Amino acid sequence: MEERTDTEAQALTKGKPFKKFEIKDIVFLAILSAVMLLTGGVMPLVTGVPLFGIIQLALALQFSIIPAIGLMKVRKPGTLLFMAMFSGVVLIFMFVPMFFCIVLCAILAEMLALLIFKGYDKDVACWFAATIYLPLSLPFLLVYFKLFGFTNNGAAVQALTNPVWWVAVLITLAVCALTSLGAFVGVKIAKELKKSGVMKK
Repeated sequence: MEERTDTEAQALTKGKPFKKFEIKDIVFLAILSAVMLLTGGVMPLVTGVPLFGIIQLALALQFSIIPAIGLMKVRKPGTLLFMAMFSGVVLIFMFVPMFFCIVLCAILAEMLALLIFKGYDKDVACWFAATIYLPLSLPFLLVYFKLFGFTNNGAAVQALTNPVWWVAVLITLAVCALTSLGAFVGVKIAKELKKSGVMKK
């Protein structure tokens, strides 16, 4: 029996939201997750700044560009979850709630993408999931700190008790704008890589 080409295999699975992951998919996502973590090295520089959402603001571009590339390449439900788990392994040793936060946000983003777009066959679905992934962490962390305290983080205390609430609103809007831009750039990069043959389907 002849082996199917990538194009034929994709045609057979098109329209089916749940698709089997291959080893090459997982390896690719693991590499992207490592790159995402490395580019997130700016986070320690802003953790002491007492502004709600400042960490997400610093991570917005890289945490939307790279997931968008991953989604454009793999296009399977669970792609974002794999990336969240790979990158979250390191976060377990730094701040455990953040691990659960990014995993939960990945699940929610994927669920919304599935409900609205029925999968990742459309580029806009990849853009959408990559756009909302990081901003979803803002309400999660807000609820966590309100319910369980601030774990002796002085900056977090000041950030969430800051009377200038509109600053937090502006930062939140800025995070959403940057992730939207980053996801758009990620989709464009993925398309160009496919055209050049660097990133095959």
